[in-house]
Amino acid sequence: MSTARQEPAQPLSFPAHFLLGSATAAYQIEGAATADGRGPSIWDTFSHTPGKTWNGDTGDIAADHYHRLEDDLDLMASLGLRAYRFSLSWPRVQPTGRGPANPKGLDFYSRLVDGLLARGIVPVATLYHWDLPQALEDEGGWTNRATAHAFADYARIVGEALGDRVAIWTTLNEPWCSAYLGYGSGAHAPGHTDGAAALAAVHHLNLAHGLAVQQLRAVTTNDPQYSITLNFHVLRGEGPGAEEAVRRIDALANRAFTEPLLRGHYPQDLIEDTADVTDWAFVQDGDLAQIHQPLDLLGVNYYATTTVRLWDGATARQNNDGHKDMGGSPWPGSPQVEFVAQDGPHTAMGWNIDPDGLEELLLDLHTRFPDQPLVITENGAAFDDHLSVRPDGSYAVHDPERVDYLHRHITAAHRALTAGVDLRGYFVWSLMDNFEWGYGYSKRFGIVHIDYETQRRTLKDSGAWFRQLAVTGAVPPLTSGRDAVPSAMTVR
Repeated sequence: MSTARQEPAQPLSFPAHFLLGSATAAYQIEGAATADGRGPSIWDTFSHTPGKTWNGDTGDIAADHYHRLEDDLDLMASLGLRAYRFSLSWPRVQPTGRGPANPKGLDFYSRLVDGLLARGIVPVATLYHWDLPQALEDEGGWTNRATAHAFADYARIVGEALGDRVAIWTTLNEPWCSAYLGYGSGAHAPGHTDGAAALAAVHHLNLAHGLAVQQLRAVTTNDPQYSITLNFHVLRGEGPGAEEAVRRIDALANRAFTEPLLRGHYPQDLIEDTADVTDWAFVQDGDLAQIHQPLDLLGVNYYATTTVRLWDGATARQNNDGHKDMGGSPWPGSPQVEFVAQDGPHTAMGWNIDPDGLEELLLDLHTRFPDQPLVITENGAAFDDHLSVRPDGSYAVHDPERVDYLHRHITAAHRALTAGVDLRGYFVWSLMDNFEWGYGYSKRFGIVHIDYETQRRTLKDSGAWFRQLAVTGAVPPLTSGRDAVPSAMTVR
């Protein structure tokens, strides 16, 4: 647990060019699952399979963003966002993952980008946030090398359509989750539990990134920046053999992506650790050169730290890695490592709150990759939020825990910036409450509250706090959010 730090006498300020924004993902907010030619994704299939999500929740409607685009754009503008990070639904653009584009799908994202630009908000587009077209999964999904090439074609289609206006392109969001939770543990779509399949998916996702960057570079016309977003695991070792436990999980969680992406090779210890799981024959000649593309930005997602130790083989093995246990393991080749429960405080996800871990991560990445600019593409917290009614009849959500969380983490990011880290921005997760994958609608991450029955949007105190940060560029005091939201900020 991180110790509290005294608030500075003067507000901490970020440079004028520092991007202060919010982030979302298509399947989590858009809804309109079958509208205007959208095809099914693996998350449509997974969420409609009994027992896979909390309460059987699906993304069929979600926050209905597809039908409420203009109102949501106005909401973003009212928050003073400097940038908005969104993802495109691959099956909305290509219903089966191949073939010509769906014009109505591309039109939606074109209107989104134009709406952002008209409001002075920088568009940051993510090509893939986990919603693989089901037709591609039927052919093997990310275990199939052909999916990487299909993704490159999709990137070209989107780049040709939006490549004159999008400022920052992100190829993949958290490929660790796509590979290990989707094909190893079974916690995410498509729900497989095969370690060898998970490692094949790791490589094909890395390959898809490299191919997509090259396609984007070939068709964009406005000199954008290119990136990928990784969910880094900040590891703490415990007990005898702590260093070995950390090394093994660091190889699977972090270096399986950073080394091929930024250095052009896979870690030898990762290959040796997983030799009993796979022979890595899916890595073909020339793949690593395709993967190793220069990046303008490296996206950093951070929520909590992870504590590991070597399992003694006798006591019950702890599995507190922060992810749903669906029977499989997201850690192929390392069954001797256990994940230890961490001290609180915790968020509603059960994740520990440790802003020092964010600072440590940024400093470590800067040390290992000193020439690589960074951007925090996700940071936020789920808490059990409750609507209240003000005397004037407007709605409010008082979420001091989230305000405190954001305050401490943005302050940690500022410390890293001051220490010399080339940090270009911070995106709070999430703009609005949404479908939280396997947890359905039971977890709320948004700085805007969504009433899922009425689709009413209500700015939380954390949203008011973040608005002050975005507008001024200075970290507001912790008291600036509560009751700071005028009734006009309740969007019906």
